[in-house]
Amino acid sequence: QVQLVESGGGSVPAGGSLRLSCAASGIDFSDFCMAWFRQAPEKEREAVARIDRDWKTYYADSVKDRFSITRDNAKKTVSVQMHDLKHDDTATYSCAASWGHPCAARASSYNFWGQGTQVNVSS
Repeated sequence: QVQLVESGGGSVPAGGSLRLSCAASGIDFSDFCMAWFRQAPEKEREAVARIDRDWKTYYADSVKDRFSITRDNAKKTVSVQMHDLKHDDTATYSCAASWGHPCAARASSYNFWGQGTQVNVSS
């Protein structure tokens, strides 16, 4: 059974930092593209950060230079460090795993999803 379990969400003031982590089980983690998506009310789901199985990273323009995605294949975890958070970063953040290569930005390309963790940034 595949499980992706996120942790690390919470409430921070604008300008603050958070680190989200996702622990995977039931998959050959190193073979997967891993991504963090977010969705805010009345907005489309957005791929904010992706890391390919060959460690190449991709970021949405809205988070470039503020977010950093990393993976630990031995621990089967993927994390995103978020700095200089803005009110517009408020959303539910979910990690996702895809067999595809390279990492796609389309949510439909992802095979497995976590339940999500809430990030609230107060202005």
